[in-house]
Amino acid sequence: MDLKHLRAFLTVAETGNVTRAADMLHLVQPAVSRQIRLLEEDIGAPLFERERHGMVLTEAGKALVGYARRALLELDRARVEITGTAAGSVSGLVTLGLLPSTVDLVSSPLVAAVAAAYPGIRVRIAVGYAGTLLQWLQSGEVDAALLYGAERSPDIQTTPLIEEALWVIGPRQAGLARGRPVALADLVGARLVLPSAPHGIRTLVEHACAVTHITLDISAETNALSVQRALVLGGHGLTILPPIAVADDLRARRLCGAPLARPAISRTIVLALPTHRSTAQHVRLTVELLVQEARRAIASGAWMEGRWLGD
Repeated sequence: MDLKHLRAFLTVAETGNVTRAADMLHLVQPAVSRQIRLLEEDIGAPLFERERHGMVLTEAGKALVGYARRALLELDRARVEITGTAAGSVSGLVTLGLLPSTVDLVSSPLVAAVAAAYPGIRVRIAVGYAGTLLQWLQSGEVDAALLYGAERSPDIQTTPLIEEALWVIGPRQAGLARGRPVALADLVGARLVLPSAPHGIRTLVEHACAVTHITLDISAETNALSVQRALVLGGHGLTILPPIAVADDLRARRLCGAPLARPAISRTIVLALPTHRSTAQHVRLTVELLVQEARRAIASGAWMEGRWLGD
């Protein structure tokens, strides 16, 4: 199986178009088509359905995508690490998984800290919800991740870092305030915009509703934080989030918020590392800086309402 064929396959899978893939790979279109055909012959199954509007992955193609990405990622890691070892400095590729609600706060200072301390380390940031990050961690697509504490796996070891309370968040005119907590029961009859199941926050809210025998009116749900925020800003309902997820909007008073009470609901963010493979030095050093920057964000108040749990 030729690496060039795998790269061509992944590029076509991502673009859905051979012509666009050829442009990205700096090849002519027939060369890309030939690489896909040779890979299909090697696999023994068609990888794409050739449709009028583009290339659509077959079931075999969908199965191959994950393996191909991991294979090329491991080779990238090896190339960068070996090059750094030969040069006598710490280097390598580190892929970190971050939650959508934390990525804006952590990513920039982390990249700056890594560049200053270990210029040979290259950081790749993957953003996803906790369940997706857990899968990527198990499959080796990410080296470490920040997850919700509720995500469990025998292949993963976790260290609690941060506890943060969930708030009721609404548009500016909702009149919510930090000093006036809102009981869960007070949300009965209100229109709510919530994350889609099985999102961790949705699970926490549904558990609290079951315990208190409360039924909420969910007017819309989404698996994208940006959409959730936009719907609330558009006046389509209230939502439940940790304040850090919309910190800029709260500070600018585009949104307002109040702690959720009776019952209060909080989530724990943990550092997750795999137990079934060793943690290389460049990964360990980068993770140490990630923890350092998260702690610094708590101490400075940038991480709104977060409470540090780490050492």
